[in-house]
Amino acid sequence: MTRAALTRAALSRAALSRAALSRAALALGANLGDPTAALRNAVAALRAHPDVHVEAVSGLWRTVAVGGPQQQDYLNAVVLVDTTLDARALLDVAHEVEAAAGRIRDVRWGPRTLDVDMLAYADQHSDDPELTLPHPRAHERRFVLAPWAQVDAAHALTPPGLPGRTVAEWAELVVDQQVTLVDGGSWWQ
Repeated sequence: MTRAALTRAALSRAALSRAALSRAALALGANLGDPTAALRNAVAALRAHPDVHVEAVSGLWRTVAVGGPQQQDYLNAVVLVDTTLDARALLDVAHEVEAAAGRIRDVRWGPRTLDVDMLAYADQHSDDPELTLPHPRAHERRFVLAPWAQVDAAHALTPPGLPGRTVAEWAELVVDQQVTLVDGGSWWQ
């Protein structure tokens, strides 16, 4: 990042800190190309956005692909952000980050260079097919829950029609999916 870009980012962080912020959780995943680099670049892109402040980044987790065609294992992480953007605008940013990584949406649950999913946005609930909140399958996926529990274990997650539990409690219930912590440290820096 250039000096000018760093200065703009610092100034926008100051403005961001004075604005009304909403907390969101974003799941990152990749299994094509260099997944670690793709996830690292995604975190960098979120950090560089003037209306997004990255609060926490989970460790890096290796997981077996769930659903879809036979494919390589994924690397996954969860990023907590504070933002002045509304949920739809933050989803647009997520899609821009995916596009910059070469994401093509042609096979549902297929291999990808980068996937950025919004897991939760503030306490919003939405059944909009383009932006369902909380994420409709987050409570079933250990590759989401394990990294999310690292950065926000106490977050209350209430899927439609189910009892509310914390992310950590949901993670303890999903035992049929293997996830392995690959790097619990600063892989993203």
